[in-house]
Amino acid sequence: MKIGKAIRMERIVSRETGNTVIIPMDHGVSMGPIPGIINIRESIDKVANGGANAVIIHKGLVRHGHRKGGKDVGLIVHLSASTNLSPKPNSKVLVCTVEEAIKLGADGVSVHVNLGDINEDKMLEDFGKVSESCLEWGMPLIAMMYARGEHIKNPYDPEVVAHCARVAAELGADIVKVVYTGDPDSFKKVTEGCPIPVVIAGGPKMSNDMEILEMVEGAMKAGARGVSIGRNAFQHENPEKIVRAIAAIVHEGKTAKEAAKYLE
Repeated sequence: MKIGKAIRMERIVSRETGNTVIIPMDHGVSMGPIPGIINIRESIDKVANGGANAVIIHKGLVRHGHRKGGKDVGLIVHLSASTNLSPKPNSKVLVCTVEEAIKLGADGVSVHVNLGDINEDKMLEDFGKVSESCLEWGMPLIAMMYARGEHIKNPYDPEVVAHCARVAAELGADIVKVVYTGDPDSFKKVTEGCPIPVVIAGGPKMSNDMEILEMVEGAMKAGARGVSIGRNAFQHENPEKIVRAIAAIVHEGKTAKEAAKYLE
């Protein structure tokens, strides 16, 4: 690993545990200014204070929210985009380059690929180009890999999710984000088939905190190296507390029940 990539990785992954708590806040492009990220500076400060290792935002918001508060947090610039207003919301296109991210001071970049979408071929092509640039510049690459398309019967099927994770590793990602398959036994198939660190997505906003924590605990038991949880963190009534509870599981090995004490 190039020294530049190694240094940047230490800003988004804990040196002590090798695990990470990433809070994606790139939803403004796809969903608009939804609750929890209306004031991006305040949102980032809250999750940073809770112990997040890094946040994911689009390039235009870097100047408005990153590293303007008290506690430092890693910066991952998201390169992909689409909106829910589009007739093809699952077809992601590149809206930023690795070189732009470097100019913004990024510690990593991320791309989003929806396998099974009609435009999967273009997204994979873009993934390959980004991977090449990341190799050239020593930039960590996080791949958000989902199975979404008319032929995808169950996007949580362990074999499907394992395929998503493996594609990310095969094409040069350093970390892959996938959905949780529902239990540790099935998710272990995902982590065992993927030679790079696997982190889980948070999915739609949950109403029960224990569901979130138990999902994180199950994933870590199955070999995950952390989380990339957005709405269930920044839309929580107390983002700082829920991130602290998640971090306790990811970095300290606490159970969901033990971590729930941080929410009191």
